[in-house]
Amino acid sequence: MRRVVITGAGSVNALGVGVEAFANGLREARCAIETLSLFEAEGYRSICAAQVADLSAPAWLPHRIAARASRSDLLATIAAREAFDQAGWTPPPVSLGIVLGATTGGMFGGEAYARRWLAGNPLGPVTMLLETPANFSMILLGQVFRCEGPRLTVSTACSSGANAIGIAADWIRRGRADAVLCGGVDSLCRMTFSGFNALQAMDTVPCRPFDRRRAGLSLGEGAAMFILEAEDSARARGAAVLAEVCGYGVSADAHHITQPRQDGAGALLAMQKSLADADIAADEIDYINAHGTGTPLNDVIETVAIKSLLGRRAYEIPVSSTKSMIGHCLAAGGAVEALACLIALRDGFVPATANLEEPDPECDLDYVPKVSRSRRLRTVLTSSYGFGGNNSSLVLRRVDG
Repeated sequence: MRRVVITGAGSVNALGVGVEAFANGLREARCAIETLSLFEAEGYRSICAAQVADLSAPAWLPHRIAARASRSDLLATIAAREAFDQAGWTPPPVSLGIVLGATTGGMFGGEAYARRWLAGNPLGPVTMLLETPANFSMILLGQVFRCEGPRLTVSTACSSGANAIGIAADWIRRGRADAVLCGGVDSLCRMTFSGFNALQAMDTVPCRPFDRRRAGLSLGEGAAMFILEAEDSARARGAAVLAEVCGYGVSADAHHITQPRQDGAGALLAMQKSLADADIAADEIDYINAHGTGTPLNDVIETVAIKSLLGRRAYEIPVSSTKSMIGHCLAAGGAVEALACLIALRDGFVPATANLEEPDPECDLDYVPKVSRSRRLRTVLTSSYGFGGNNSSLVLRRVDG
């Protein structure tokens, strides 16, 4: 099977627009979780989130599309344009495939429409409600960039973005596509914000993964998009290779709608499968980007799973949660964290766990507290564990030359 490489990447999240804005924020361990202003949050248990500031339609987006684009659509389209530009494809080939992880779709705009309708003033065509499904951003990407290849929307909760990358890599390996635009997107909306608050799963302050005082997650929003290609095709057209997607593993807890298995078996299985798919040993992993939500259950269980994977070497490998800076971006989370790994490989540093001040004795690995750390990396692993026990892991490797 063909080797799969990344030739382009794009990013939008609370640390800024563009891969370099994200990279700078990671290097500085800057926390972008603040008081939510996108909609009224008074009365909720938690009122903080990692919000993308001043999001608007770019000038290059056709007006007829910009006028109908949801918040998620804009996030995905802006990130995709950056990925295409870096890959050197303007315009991209029409045969390009698309795999996008998404869950909330245009829910934010749909909620606003529903509130106006209930107040007797809909102010807008009812057809906009057709754009709320999770798959609409994928459809819009195909229209904007004129992609006529295979398409798929993945919705496996918080592992959606990671699964989108893994599936895209599988398509290329098996010859279903030569190149794929893939990643994840989700925007903040009242439904998820009120839902996580109702579950009492959100901290009242910016989340503190692996900290003794942690009390839940912080929600975020954003998009990370990638151009994946077969290595031989990328080399033939002279594209710069950013990294290799060399392993993908997926598993299911089959346990509970929200809680992970307490023995960490599902998480462990996904990581093991990703290493087997990459045909590398656990000893070759240089850094792990953890799911690291900051919830009391997840962080301890993830620690157990990592110890089971790496054995005694677990204490030698840096592990961190970038959710401490940009919040939990839901369907975009796995893709955003894969991009954090790509940046770490490229720039030679380990991102910090920004708000980790009082380590939990049960979370006793090297969780890189507060400050990023210079370190040359070759092979990294990132994991995403979604509601319902949807577990996904990716292995990325630096490609020299």
